[in-house]
Amino acid sequence: MDKRIFEMHAGICTIFSNPKRLEIIDLLRDGEKSVNELSSLMEIPQANLSQHLSLMRQRGILETRRDGVNIYYSIANPKVIKAFEIMREVLLEQLSMHEKMFKKIKSA
Repeated sequence: MDKRIFEMHAGICTIFSNPKRLEIIDLLRDGEKSVNELSSLMEIPQANLSQHLSLMRQRGILETRRDGVNIYYSIANPKVIKAFEIMREVLLEQLSMHEKMFKKIKSA
């Protein structure tokens, strides 16, 4: 069972390893958006976006809702946003530490 969980964990982490997919999560944290809205906001072709959205949906990160011809995407589980925010906090803390070290070295 542990090995299966590790495999699933690694699969989810691959979603977080792509900047475009992280941008999608960031854009969807405040609520659902259509494919057209996401494509426009991200300034990428819809075909490229659809590949990312499909993978994220397969991994259970996103869910969809159809309204006529429009498909809307949203975050499937709010804990995904928590994980996203925690990783962002870790990165900002690391950047802050690196800046402090750089300033100390520069002033020495």
